[in-house]
Amino acid sequence: MARVVAFVPDLLFGSKVQGMLAAAGHEVELVSTSDAARARLAGASVVVVDLTAGDVDVDGIVGAVPSLAFYSHVDADVRARAEQAGYDLVVPRSRMAREGADLVGRLVG
Repeated sequence: MARVVAFVPDLLFGSKVQGMLAAAGHEVELVSTSDAARARLAGASVVVVDLTAGDVDVDGIVGAVPSLAFYSHVDADVRARAEQAGYDLVVPRSRMAREGADLVGRLVG
């Protein structure tokens, strides 16, 4: 079981992410801001970041723990910037919806 901090401001999709990860046995804390994500990283195993939330401040998030980010499949520039920023996994939102629990499991090994 991993402790996951999920920065997903979209309440509906955030609930879906939280439910999917909890069903896989992970402890999930859902937050709606970059600052809240940073504040809760102590003791986290993985951070999940919604890049569709606009300008995500990655300072103190990327590199602190293994990271999984997701983006809108139509925004290839966001994917490229996320990979350059150092996220461990960067996937389209649709893949996060289908495989999120497996992706988190892969990050925690």
